[in-house]
Amino acid sequence: MLFDLEIIQKFYQELPKRLEKARQLLGRPLTLTEKILYTHLSSPSQQPPLRGKSYVDFNPDRVAMQDATAQMALLQFASSGKKRTAVPTTVHCDHLILAETGAVSDLKRSKEESKEVYDFLQSVSNKFGVGFWNPGAGIIHQVVLENYAFPGGMMIGTDSHTPNAGGLGMVAIGVGGADAVDVMAGMPWELKFPKIIGVHLTGKMSGWTSAKDVILVLAGILTVKGGTGAIIEYFGEGTKTISCTGKGTICNMGAEIGATTSLFPYDSRMADYLNATGRGQVSALADQNRNALKPDDEVLKDPSKYYDQIIEINLTELEPHINGPYSPDKAWKLSEFAKAVKDNGYPEKLSVALIGSCTNSSYEDMERAASVANQAVKAGLKAKCPLTITPGSEQIRATIQRDGLLDTLSSIGGMVLANACGPCIGQWVRHDVTFGEKNSILTSYNRNFAGRNDANPGTHSFVASPEIVVAFSLAGHLAFNPITDTLVNEKGEKVKLESPSGDELPRKGFDQGESGYVAPAADGSSVNLIVDPKSARLQILAPFAPWAKKDLEKLRVLAKISGKCTTDHISPAGKWLRFRGHLDNISDNMLIGGVNAFREEIGKGKNIVTGAIEPYSKVARDYQKAGIGWVVVGDENYGEGSSREHAAMEPRHLGGKAIIVKSFARIHETNLKKQGMLGLTFVNAKDYDKIREDDLLAIRGLETFAPGLPLTLTIDHADGSSEEVKLNHSYNQAQIEWFKAGSALNLIAAKG
Repeated sequence: MLFDLEIIQKFYQELPKRLEKARQLLGRPLTLTEKILYTHLSSPSQQPPLRGKSYVDFNPDRVAMQDATAQMALLQFASSGKKRTAVPTTVHCDHLILAETGAVSDLKRSKEESKEVYDFLQSVSNKFGVGFWNPGAGIIHQVVLENYAFPGGMMIGTDSHTPNAGGLGMVAIGVGGADAVDVMAGMPWELKFPKIIGVHLTGKMSGWTSAKDVILVLAGILTVKGGTGAIIEYFGEGTKTISCTGKGTICNMGAEIGATTSLFPYDSRMADYLNATGRGQVSALADQNRNALKPDDEVLKDPSKYYDQIIEINLTELEPHINGPYSPDKAWKLSEFAKAVKDNGYPEKLSVALIGSCTNSSYEDMERAASVANQAVKAGLKAKCPLTITPGSEQIRATIQRDGLLDTLSSIGGMVLANACGPCIGQWVRHDVTFGEKNSILTSYNRNFAGRNDANPGTHSFVASPEIVVAFSLAGHLAFNPITDTLVNEKGEKVKLESPSGDELPRKGFDQGESGYVAPAADGSSVNLIVDPKSARLQILAPFAPWAKKDLEKLRVLAKISGKCTTDHISPAGKWLRFRGHLDNISDNMLIGGVNAFREEIGKGKNIVTGAIEPYSKVARDYQKAGIGWVVVGDENYGEGSSREHAAMEPRHLGGKAIIVKSFARIHETNLKKQGMLGLTFVNAKDYDKIREDDLLAIRGLETFAPGLPLTLTIDHADGSSEEVKLNHSYNQAQIEWFKAGSALNLIAAKG
């Protein structure tokens, strides 16, 4: 479908003039990233921003939100005093649908169980001019790619996999809800100007290798934080050999390496996709501006002068990869995977195989997966473990149903799930294993942290392409390599699978099915928002208290977290998704997965008030009642993963004053700032070791809080000794004002 054509036409009409200003400012050739960023500056810049240092204001073209994060974002927007969103905005109902028995029954149950939330989201969308996509319409990122993304544009979305739209040459960045509120309210959006990592693609993939393997191998190279503070820009002749949706897969999973976003230059594959999805007018405009939608030729001739880092990937030599378990950057070549399983003692039996999700549910993905399944049907093979299929959108589901792909996958034992996130985000009811039981699953998803898919820490989750997942389901174990090994059918015959194949776009065109889109009212001023005060799902937000204009004294250490602490550890999804619109209720999950550095406990710590070892949320509530401020101390890359701002709002709501860590993930650090919470880092990472369980802490220097000026942490130990350490921060003056006001939202509301 085609939306917002007039806005897109205006963008392309103004693009040459904006680009010329960027050239005058920089006085040199431009990367694609720079072209898009500089043409979306909120105001003219007098000098070029410094990559990785300067904070810059941008004007994104649109905002997209999924239902779990939209609740809190729209509750905040409703408190801003604004009458209508300033930019095109959409809500997509994809997170609250629980996978268990199949698409039809799961969708029906979820609509009934979450009716209150869906009704609220539709009414608030109607009131403020937000487009609404009903449950079952599809996963936000697939729907955005099909309907809204356009080359050269800029968008933000309240989900960490928003970069999926980079597959259509768009700078698409995952943010917290408070950032979305800023843009919806007509304010500039602030971002530290990113560094640019260039990934040079050469050659062409073949055989079992797919676009998924590009990002799987890159994750192994850069690790989960190697892309932090940077945009990944793919360039080179190899980019032209990858389909538009394949590019989307690569950009989508760039979130797993901490990248701000990822993107590809505009090419004929993108034009083909735009035309196939009913947006020929957009492709025509992009064709007219083709040179503005790719790096300048001089950049391609000497890329080392323009990118901060360059990584070479030869697609011809690239082999399939499988990443995991427990971290998406643990990359294994397919040829080495069986040995890795044995050497590391991973459960060899494959318990469940799952394909689809926002990362890999395109028509091409399903075609290639179905081509493997079709070979199995002809050879008399069936999946030896449960196999689930998640279409990314209603358009994909209707099209692959019409073309027989779903029937083929179902014939080998596949179960079709709703067009929603489902198991990828932990919305999955499993009946085949008990809690803590070690088992292995293989998915075509993006993220595989402990407990991510099923809340079971014993589940070893591995990530691969859909075709590899289907092939492994036929084997039923992880010591299989479809390139070299054979399978045995019911007749005892050996079967060797051939390489998968498939069209990147449907020959008969897309079938839109039941789109599920609801346009907002032209004037929503008469729409009333009603939230039941007794509701367990929704809660009107109360403003956070402003800073008391003094240093923070006598703070307790609520938690000292050891090792990886993602937003899934801080505020897990799964069964907790139902409380995403109720800040007090969802705060009961705060740090439920955090590993206590002082004792062998997960999600629990010492309560100074009671002396007991209790859940962190219970301890925080007791401290809050007693008037005791507290901090959390964390390790490296604290808050990686999802964009969920609840991981920042919960500690703020329960009386937390600061999060002090070795280093932050980008989105979480910003979310903390937006909520008026101090996000601080040790100047010397080894000072983390100085924090003890019974310490009393003080954060001093707040009365002279200023950009670039460290704060002081005073540590009073229970044995009577004291020491001081320095704390860094990345606050600019505007962000310091958020802290002083109590939150960024408080400032918006004050301005009216």
